[in-house]
Amino acid sequence: MQTSSPTVFAPDWPAIAAVILGVTAFSVAQGLTYPLISLTLESRGYSPALIGVNALAFAGGLAASTLLLGSLTARWRADRLIIASLVGCSLCLATFAASTSFAVWLGARFLLGFFASLIFMLGEAWLSAACPDRLRGRISGAYGAGMCAGFAAGPLAIPLLGSEGGLGFALTAVYLAIVAFATGMLMFSTRTVPEPSSTGAVFRFFRAAPLLVGMVFVFGFADIAAISAMPVYFVKMGYSQAFAAVSVTVLALPTAIAQPFIGLMLDKLPRERVALSAVTVAAASYLILPSMESEIAILAVFALMGTATFSLYTCALTMLGERYNGAMLVAGSAAFALAYAAGSGAGSSVTGAIMEAGGPKAGPLSVGLGLAVFTAALVFARRQSRP
Repeated sequence: MQTSSPTVFAPDWPAIAAVILGVTAFSVAQGLTYPLISLTLESRGYSPALIGVNALAFAGGLAASTLLLGSLTARWRADRLIIASLVGCSLCLATFAASTSFAVWLGARFLLGFFASLIFMLGEAWLSAACPDRLRGRISGAYGAGMCAGFAAGPLAIPLLGSEGGLGFALTAVYLAIVAFATGMLMFSTRTVPEPSSTGAVFRFFRAAPLLVGMVFVFGFADIAAISAMPVYFVKMGYSQAFAAVSVTVLALPTAIAQPFIGLMLDKLPRERVALSAVTVAAASYLILPSMESEIAILAVFALMGTATFSLYTCALTMLGERYNGAMLVAGSAAFALAYAAGSGAGSSVTGAIMEAGGPKAGPLSVGLGLAVFTAALVFARRQSRP
């Protein structure tokens, strides 16, 4: 619980470190599993639409944990739920390594989404509670950098381990179990913990901050389309599986490097203006991707795409902590998770279906058009809010 003014209290550094460690560890797992699951299913002959359905199960798990957030936080402390969720993610990854059944993978993907959502919801609320506003953008940037670095590191295992055999899933499961233990030890030194929330508060947040929720929906849509659908797009366009996997690393690595600078901008410039710039660049990068032929040009566009797309989420997280406190922080983080679930489900399943119906190039073009529409909505909202 935050015990002092949101602008002058001292940062709870152990809590901040614990949250960043936990989210970085899970991001390594997610960065590996999203393209690895897609590429493994594609190599087994499943269609892009069915690959999208598998990713939709992950989004369903995200939504389910959001709806149960109130009862979970009323019964258990948030920090203990984070540790339990890291262990749960480890068990889900072990299931991917042990089974080849599509139905079992659907169930494991659902549970992976459930536990991942708890890590992100509670971790982000805790980060906001532990952080004074004068440092909020920079700490949000450091959080984003850790998350993106994890996404970048995960796919590096694919060219080394391949997309068959389950070794990548097994090694990542062990890694997450070790991080869960380390995170638990670090939590003994923390001074803050997120307050319990309720499902009703989550839906009140939707009404109170529709643009913040919209930013996270758009982020989820574009980010998961890049991580899950674009590797399949590259394979369909004739590129190798190794290139498809490396593209996800190139998507994430420059993003990780850029987030601390984005955080500094959020502490120095109007935060709404930074968000508008981010979504504009993301839309443009998706729209020009189908015209790229050089692998170097494609990777450059992917780097720009990842930086702009994730910066939108860093903006939303910073503005959440700036505008809300107490139980509304958890409610806002839960609303973000639900928006991310909807966005990520649409980003993978809808993009996969569009690619199947209209050809590979229709995928990135459809995402770019969606981002352009949201850019126009932000411009309209900014004009309406001016006196």
